[in-house]
Amino acid sequence: MDKLRMESPDMTAQNIDRIAALFPNCITEMLDEEHSTQEKKAYKRAVNFELLKQMLSPDVVDGDEAYEFTWVGKKAAIVEANKPIRKTLRPCMAESKDWDTTENLYIEGDNLEVLKLLQESYLGKVKMIYIDPPYNTGNDFIYADDFMRSQEEENAQMGMYDEDENRLFKNTDTNGRFHSDWCSMIYSRLMLARNLLTDDGVVFVSIDDCEMDNLRKICAEVYGEENLLVLFIWKSKGSGAYDSAQYKTEHEYVMAYAKNITKFVANRQVYDTGKDPAYALTDERLAFAGKYKRQALAMGTLSYSPSLDYPMICPDGTQIYPGGKFGPPYAWRYSKDKMQKALENGFAEFVHTKNGWSLFSKQYEKMDGDGNIIVRDKPFASLGIEAMNRNGTELLKKLFNGKIFDYPKPIDLLLFLVKAVPTTNDIVLDFFSGSATTAHAVMQLNAEDGGHRKFIMVQFPEKCDEASEAYKAGYKNICEIGKERIRRVGDKIRAEHPDAQLDTGFRVFRVDESNMEDVYYHPEELTQTMLGGMVSNIKPDRSGLDLLYACLLDWGVEINLPHSAETLDGCTIHNVDDGALVACFNENVPDTVIRRMADLHPLRAVFRDSSFASDDSKINVTEIFKNLSPDTNVKVI
Repeated sequence: MDKLRMESPDMTAQNIDRIAALFPNCITEMLDEEHSTQEKKAYKRAVNFELLKQMLSPDVVDGDEAYEFTWVGKKAAIVEANKPIRKTLRPCMAESKDWDTTENLYIEGDNLEVLKLLQESYLGKVKMIYIDPPYNTGNDFIYADDFMRSQEEENAQMGMYDEDENRLFKNTDTNGRFHSDWCSMIYSRLMLARNLLTDDGVVFVSIDDCEMDNLRKICAEVYGEENLLVLFIWKSKGSGAYDSAQYKTEHEYVMAYAKNITKFVANRQVYDTGKDPAYALTDERLAFAGKYKRQALAMGTLSYSPSLDYPMICPDGTQIYPGGKFGPPYAWRYSKDKMQKALENGFAEFVHTKNGWSLFSKQYEKMDGDGNIIVRDKPFASLGIEAMNRNGTELLKKLFNGKIFDYPKPIDLLLFLVKAVPTTNDIVLDFFSGSATTAHAVMQLNAEDGGHRKFIMVQFPEKCDEASEAYKAGYKNICEIGKERIRRVGDKIRAEHPDAQLDTGFRVFRVDESNMEDVYYHPEELTQTMLGGMVSNIKPDRSGLDLLYACLLDWGVEINLPHSAETLDGCTIHNVDDGALVACFNENVPDTVIRRMADLHPLRAVFRDSSFASDDSKINVTEIFKNLSPDTNVKVI
C-alpha cells in the first residue's frame, strides 16, 4: 500500500524529469549532501546546463552574452520557488463562516508557502489572479526568506521573526532602493502563480512607478512578452494629493498578463448609448430598436477590392461610386447584394447634402443590421478608470466605524477588473489580500449578476501596531481585519439581496508545520531503539480534519469541496465531494468500517499507517477494496 508524500511537490525534480525525457544526455549526477553520511555517499540527478544550452542551439555556444534581466538573488529566488516544503494547511472551523456550504477560502500564512501548497489541488484551476504587492516605496514589505543561508549568515542579517519563530526578511534603508529584494520577492511568487492559472486565465498586478519597469520585465520573463494584455492606468488621487516636488502624481497602474493570449477572451462592457449624442435619429423601429446613428458606407481601405467598388442608383436616378471623383482605394463596406437588402429592409439609407448623395447604414441602440435584438458593448479601456484611494478608505471606515486599515484598494477598481474577465463561475485568487477588497468585489458582483465566483484570499498575519486604532478595536493582525470585513460585507449584501442564492461564507486555513513527525521524512536516520519507542508517525496534537485536508492537498483535490462525516463502530468516516476521497484516521479500524468505505466506491481512500496492527491487516484492506471497489486508489499516511 503506497504512502502519501505529505509535502508540497518538488518542482525542481519535475522540471528535471521533463528535461530528461527530451534530452537524457544532459542529465548527470552530483553529491547529495543532505542525505550523505560518513559511511555512505548519496547522489542525486542534476542538469548539465552547458550541454543543454548546446543542445538547444544550432550554433556553437561560446560565452555567456545574452539579453536578459537579472539582479542579485535571482537564482536563489528560482531555487526557493521550486523547492518543496514540509508544511500543511490546518482548518480553523471556529474562525470560518458557513463551513459546510461555502466554496470560498481564506488562508493565513506566507503567500509563497501557500502557493506551493496549492500547486497540485488548484493546478490550472484559477481564472483570475489579482495582487496588490508592496510598491517598494520604502521600508514597506516583509516576507519569508529562506534562501539557503548558513546560520552565521542568518545572524549577520537584520531580521524579524513571526509568532512561530519563522524568520522574516524586512526591507531596510541599508538596502539602497531595495530593487533586488523586491524583484526576488515578486519573481518567485509570480512563477508559482502562473501554474495555478487556467489556460485562458489572467493575472492583474497593481503597481506604481517605483517598480513598474522591473515588474514588466519579470512578467515578460515568467508569462511571456507576447502575453501582455494591457497596462491599465487608473486615477487614484484627487486634487488634494501633492507627493512630488516637481509634478503631481494622480495615477497608479494595473499590469495584465494572460497565461496564453491566444486562448484568453476579454469581457466587454455595456455601451451606454444614451450618453452618446450620435444616437439621435428615429424611425418606425423606435419602440423596440431604439434610436440610431449613421455610419458612412463608403470607406478608404488599404485592402481595396474591385468587387466592392460598384455604382449605386440614387433616389433621383443619379449614380454614385464610393470614392466619388477620387475613386480607388475607396470602396463600399457591403457587397452589392448585402447593400441592396439593407436598403430594402430599411437598415441603410440615402442622405442628400450640399455635397450630393451619400449612403449610410443605421446603427440602432438595441438592434443589429440583421434585425436581432442586442445589447451594444465595447472593450474595456486602459484609461478613464477612476477609483480613488480615499473611497476605499472611507468605505472601510463606514464598515468598521473607524479607520482600522491604511490604504485599502477601492472597491471600484476591483469591480472593474473582475468585470473585465469572464469569471461568472470561476475562482478568483488574491495572495496579497490585505483588507480583502477582492473578496468584497467578488461577493458584490455575484449579487449583481447572479454569478457563482469563488474567492481564495491569502494574507500573512502581520501584527497591527499596538498604537493603531485597529489594535485598540481588538484586531491583533491584518488577517483578523480581512476576515471581519468579509463577514460584515457578506451580511450586508445578503440583506440587500434577500432572494439571491449567495455564498458569503469562507473556510479559514492556517499554514503550519507538517502533521507528520520529522522522523517520517528521514527513515535512514532511525535506529532500532528509536523505532521501538515509536507509536505513531503523526504529531499528537493533530485532528482528523487536519489529516484530511493535508491528504487533499497531497492528492491534488480542492479543499473547498463539500465534506460530510459519519460515525460507525466508534470510527469517523470522512467523505469529500461524495466519494472524491474517503478517509478514516482512527486506530484499529474494523472491517465493518473498511467495507462501508468501499461500498461508497470512492476514487480515493486513505488511512493512517498505524490504523493497522500488522501487514496482514493492510493486505486485508487491499482485498476488501479489490472485491468491493477495485478502481479505488488506497493509500496510507
